[in-house]
Amino acid sequence: MKKFAPIFLVTISALFIISFVSVKDDQLPMADKNNGGLYLPGNFKAVVVVDSLEGRARHLAVNSNGDIYVKLRFPDSIGGNVALRDTNHDGKADIIKKFADYEDKGSYGTGMRIHKGYLYFSSQINVYRVKLNPNTLVPDGKLELIVHDIHPEHEHDAKPIAFDNKGHMYIAFGAPSNACQEQNRVPGSMGIKGCPLLNDYGGIWQFDEAKPNQLQKDGMRYATGLRSVVAMDWNTADSCLYVVAHGRDDLRLQFPRKFSAWQSAVLPAEEFIKVKEGTDVGWPYYYYDPIKKKKLLNPEYGGDGKKAGNGAKYAQPIMAFQAHWAPNDLMFYTGNQFPQRYKNGAFIAFHGSTNRSPYPQAGFFVCFVPFKNGKPTGQWEIFADGFAGRNTVVSVSDAVYRPMGVSMGPDGSLYISDTEKGRVWRIFYQGDKTKFTNAQLAKMELRKKLPGFKIPDVMRNNLMSGMLTAGARIYTTYCANCHQKNGKGDGNLFPPLSGSEWVTGGKYMEKDLAIRVLLNGLEGPIKVKNKPYNSVMPKHSFLSDDQIARVLTYIRNNFGNNSSLVTASEVKKVRASLQVK
Repeated sequence: MKKFAPIFLVTISALFIISFVSVKDDQLPMADKNNGGLYLPGNFKAVVVVDSLEGRARHLAVNSNGDIYVKLRFPDSIGGNVALRDTNHDGKADIIKKFADYEDKGSYGTGMRIHKGYLYFSSQINVYRVKLNPNTLVPDGKLELIVHDIHPEHEHDAKPIAFDNKGHMYIAFGAPSNACQEQNRVPGSMGIKGCPLLNDYGGIWQFDEAKPNQLQKDGMRYATGLRSVVAMDWNTADSCLYVVAHGRDDLRLQFPRKFSAWQSAVLPAEEFIKVKEGTDVGWPYYYYDPIKKKKLLNPEYGGDGKKAGNGAKYAQPIMAFQAHWAPNDLMFYTGNQFPQRYKNGAFIAFHGSTNRSPYPQAGFFVCFVPFKNGKPTGQWEIFADGFAGRNTVVSVSDAVYRPMGVSMGPDGSLYISDTEKGRVWRIFYQGDKTKFTNAQLAKMELRKKLPGFKIPDVMRNNLMSGMLTAGARIYTTYCANCHQKNGKGDGNLFPPLSGSEWVTGGKYMEKDLAIRVLLNGLEGPIKVKNKPYNSVMPKHSFLSDDQIARVLTYIRNNFGNNSSLVTASEVKKVRASLQVK
């Protein structure tokens, strides 16, 4: 169990804050010529507040005086947060200071909200708050620990924060599992009946917003059946909590005989859900199919992509988004700067997928959902796009920027943070708001025809098409002598590629490891599938980036392997890091 630092030992020196002076509606800054690279509807404009924060960014919050506070993605010994201030009113941050040196900063903790004069923020296992002082950029109050999670850090452990204005704070506890399997991420592993993880994970807990040192047991389980929630907000228009939940992953990887690569790319939906006390969304037993428009039984519990079981009895989404778009922030707009149609509507930041291979990755934009009386009044719209820097994203690392957090400034401007370079944008409206019509949305609607938004065609959009044939030829020429035509090795000197952790690896570093081995070679004792081998794998750096990408794609999708494709750009990046010619 990880220990946490006592409150009196935690200092403020490590929090990174952005601060801005208050801006009136008629004192908007001059927009960047290209809106900071963003595509926006009508007379919306944008300015880049800060181009690249050291430590990058997760969520952010804007104070009533215009100061901006950002949760860092990669905190250091100086601070886990940062503060920005624009002193000359040009929209650009000219004062940047880190603060809040707390022990468990981590890269996954994400919550950042301002509530009743306090800045609340979370790590993976703790929720903190500090009193804001309008006269100082960096908070000078005592850092208070409000909620501590006794469980160790794990996947889906983001700790988003929301408030109901009745003294309650809501915190999501993500589940460290795909579908509560007996063995997580082991292909074919079945789900545990009565899922014990639901005792402490996979839901939302309600806490006292001001009581220090609360544990999970001190809170009340408010909702359940939610594997992973990062986007969460309280809608004051109907006094209700809303989330946009991440759907499960790896349908093909876990059950290749039941689900195709295409099904795995387009299933399941990211669910926009209205959450009331007692809501059960159905995880780990069910997922929502956005094409069939109903909840289906997960394969870990006997599902096959067709069985509905008792899915209808669980909470249904008020809107379903495409699979693996990664909704990472939700904000209901209460400002007055934007045209009236945006009032009380929902802005959602989609961080972009990692689980749609061999089809293009998707998401990487901020959408808007019009709302009235607690219900969507129309379809979702593209509000801000262009973050990825390209229309087709083969691998998530190709995206230049990935939107993460959204927040509203005191003048009604919308602020967006990016995780890849730490850029922050400010979006505002210029022009006559009363003349805003649907015609100003037309160009944004056309963008839905781009690869990142439309449902991929089974054959035409399969990026692996052609790669497997070429990869097979390269494999036969350079690899089959040792690893054999069937990829099972010789059982003595040369290890198998079938099911090898060196080939498919972990969730995030799998490609880099395989690329490095092919470029650098490998010599000395190793273990593959828990069996020792001691031979020499020669360097294959003489192969081009494209050839290495093709042969690895072939290996990772044959011999019983079911992994994402490898691109030439990924090989090029690793080659450069190794300084291999």
